[in-house]
Parts: sequence; C-alpha cells; structure tokens
Amino acid sequence: MNRIYLLFPILAILIGQATLSGSDRPNIVLILSDDQSWTDYSFMGHEIIRTPHLDRLAKESVVYPRGYVPTPLCRPSLMTLATGHYARDHGVTGNDPSPRLAERGTPEFVRLSKQLINKIDEIDTLPRILARNGYLSHQSGKWWEGHYRRGGFTHGMTQGDPGGRARHGDAGLTIGREGLEPIYDFIKIAQAEEKPFFVWYAPFLPHWPHNPPDRILEHYKQFDLDPDVAKYYAMCEWFDETCGELVGHLEEKGLRENTLIYYVCDNGWIQRAADTKVPEGWFPSFAPGSKQSVNEGGARNPIMFSWPGVIEPGIRNDLTNSIDTVPTVLSAVGIKPPEGLPGLDLWPNLTEGAEIGRDTIFGEFYAHDVADMDDPEKSLMYLWCIQNDWKLIMTYDGEVNRYKPIHPRKTPIQLYNVIDDPYEKNNLADKHPEIVVRLKEEIENWYPLKQRKLVEQTE
Repeated sequence: MNRIYLLFPILAILIGQATLSGSDRPNIVLILSDDQSWTDYSFMGHEIIRTPHLDRLAKESVVYPRGYVPTPLCRPSLMTLATGHYARDHGVTGNDPSPRLAERGTPEFVRLSKQLINKIDEIDTLPRILARNGYLSHQSGKWWEGHYRRGGFTHGMTQGDPGGRARHGDAGLTIGREGLEPIYDFIKIAQAEEKPFFVWYAPFLPHWPHNPPDRILEHYKQFDLDPDVAKYYAMCEWFDETCGELVGHLEEKGLRENTLIYYVCDNGWIQRAADTKVPEGWFPSFAPGSKQSVNEGGARNPIMFSWPGVIEPGIRNDLTNSIDTVPTVLSAVGIKPPEGLPGLDLWPNLTEGAEIGRDTIFGEFYAHDVADMDDPEKSLMYLWCIQNDWKLIMTYDGEVNRYKPIHPRKTPIQLYNVIDDPYEKNNLADKHPEIVVRLKEEIENWYPLKQRKLVEQTE
C-alpha cells in the first residue's frame, strides 16, 4: 500500500509524518448510533429533529450520504464494525440462537449462546490490531460478545454478565444515558501513559426504551406528533447532545486536532405510530421497511470521517459501506490493514478525492434467530446489491422463527431506482429485466449459494 501522504502538499506531508509515527499516532473515536434512520438528522434534511452537534461534526467531515451497513441488524452489524468482515465470514449472523434449537434459559440455550460469543475469539478485531500497535482502547455501550477484553479492548464497561441486559452490553449500556465519565476517565489514563487511544462509543441511543428527558421532549410536543414519534425524535436529539459532550471534551483537553472521528449507525429505524399500516401479526414498535430490513430505511445511513487539518470537509456521493471502516481507519493511522479484508480503504478518497474505484456494494441479511451456528446459509433471507442508482433485492427461503410477520417474503426479486425512489415504492423488476439479470449475476458471483433458493412469488 502506498503512503498516501506522499501525494499531499508539503504541509500535509509534515502533518502526516508527525502523526503516523510511534506514540504520536492519532487518537480514534467511533461514534455509533443505534436504531436511527438515515433521514433523521438536520444535516440529512429532517425538518423537525434537531441535531446541532452532529450537524457541526458533518460540516467538519467528509460525509458519505449514501452510506450503508451490509447486515441491518444490531449484533451482526457491530461485529462487522469490529472485524471488518461480512456476517457470513465472522459468523455472527443474528442476535440469538433459534428457539427451535433450545428454549431460552435452558442449559442448551446457554451452550449455544456461548458458541455464538466464542466466534469473537476466532477472528481478528480492530481493537486487537490497534493494541499490537501501541493503542489503548475503551468499549462502552452496545457490545454483544461477552467481556470487553474478548474483543481486544484494553479497557471497557461490558462484563458479559449472563443476567440482565447482557445480550446488548450490560453495564456498558449506561454510557450516554448516565453521562460519559467512564470515557473521560479512560482518556485521562491514556494521556497519563502517553499512548494513543481508541474509543468505541456505542450508546443505547436513540434505541428503545424511548424515555428522553422532559426538557428535550417538551420541544417536540408542539408539533402535534404521535406521542411515540415525538419520543423517538427527542431520543435522536438526546443522542446528538451526548455526541456534542464527547467532542467537546476532546476539544477541552486539546485532543481534537489529533483525533480521527468516524460516525456510522448500526441499522435504521422508522418509528411506528398509531396509524402505521403493518402486516397481520406485526408486534414490534418499529415500522416496516426499517430495522431488520434491507430496504433503505434499514440498511442506509450516513457515514462520516473527521480529522481537522488532515481531512478537508466535503460531501461524497460515492457508495460506501461500513465494511470499509476498518481498513480506512487503519490506513489513516499508518497501520497496514490485514490481508483478506473485503472493504475498501477510503483514505485516498478522503484525503485526495481519489476515485473509490467501485460502483457496486453488496449486503446480506439473515434471520434474527440463528438456525445453525456453523452454517450461515440456513438463516439467509436476503442478498442485495446497489450499482449506481439501482438496487436489487433477492429473497431466499432461510429459516426465520420468531419474526415471521416482519418478513412475509412474497416477492423473490425487487428492483428499485433508489435515487428516484428512495422509499422503494415501485418495484421495477418487470420493466427492466436486463438490469435484474446483470445485478443478479453480480450477487451470485459475490455470494455463491450452496442450498438456499429464491422464494416463490405469492402476490
């Protein structure tokens, strides 16, 4: 890999040489939103939700409005951010073992859950790579894979306690909702040891429970919104407020100029209101086409990178994917990414505006409940790709279990022009068979199937 700073102007060369050597490497902060739609930020055009701190960060960043996550479900999405691999490769395709395999709380369910968690020990992670290069790292918020040290973090909050909210991150889930002191204390430790640091800030925000502070909720009550929608909007602002506190702390401590911040969301969310039309048997609080969906409301989210004086802010309309974040971050701090990472190193695009060299991104989606710990394909429900303006969704017959109403799977092939039709109202598969054939071949070359079949047309 060529050192991109060799292409910089003289000043940028000096900055790059100063920050990419030894203990002077930059700090890294990941800000990870939880269950938030790509539309739900002021800087993305929302007319009601207030996100002033993320708006400011966006102005200081390269923003990719057409960012995506390959697997829009929280646990697999977080594993992709931690490892830089697709779910089929890191092995954590869903949130829990299937109830068909064992009842929750039984010894067999515990055994299967441990088998799922153990997959973090079988693959390299971003915190482990950074630790080998002198970094301290801190985990807070969402983390499904047991104790934070199992992911390679040197410091953290999640203990892997089998009780309470261990599935999501137990003690780590207090971050943001109850302040940011654990992160501030960690930064103080890293400064005392004169080591660069990595912060994994993944608060349980704006994730349910939607219990925003009254001081924020009062603002949204004036808009005559459904009460649940108002609470969700207020949660987005509460999350934004915590992001401002974190960035403000970096500025206060004189660390912002030597800190790379990158932002992504794990998956989308469209709040269900009282009048939201849902299929028979629907029970979650989110609306169709968002969480657990490969539609834009589930898989799309803005991705941004900010490093003052190194990354010149701007908007990029290139297709990006959270699979790209690990190689990009490693390249940015002068660490050669491991061989075999499927994502792209966006660093040349971020710093020089170089062509990404890709017009197609891919994604996969599996059932919430894992049907087979060793065979991801058993739970496979969707494969999808986007090429330029076109998005193809292929629907398969993988095992579903508890969330069948969310996935009626009546249509095997869906084709949308997501620029003209971002809410995917008009399936154009019949009108553009040549595009379907081309993109179907792209998907099949990317993910050769062994046993799964397309579902049959039922509508």
